[in-house]
Amino acid sequence: MARMLFSLVVGLGLTCGPALSGPIADVICAPTDQMIRKLTHNFGTTRSASGLRSPDEMLEIWADSDGDWTMVIAYASGQSCIVAMGAHWQETGAKSPTRPPIPG
Repeated sequence: MARMLFSLVVGLGLTCGPALSGPIADVICAPTDQMIRKLTHNFGTTRSASGLRSPDEMLEIWADSDGDWTMVIAYASGQSCIVAMGAHWQETGAKSPTRPPIPG
């Protein structure tokens, strides 16, 4: 995971000194199309989950087959930022229970 972070930072032409030595201490941002290209082509990740955080922000989880994951916030402005990374991502396949009908 540290190797992936280092490669991503260098590949996007960004700097974030403290993030390279431990948990992400700085947010890493780039244009969304550039971020997607790096995550998919260079690191073999796919978007495995997403949801609206606000009308202008989409939270995305990108994961690879080894379980390394990256949390990205994609903004309507065209920027995306990595806000967290980790390991051991697992798809549970479980869905939320259906909501009971509202009595009428």
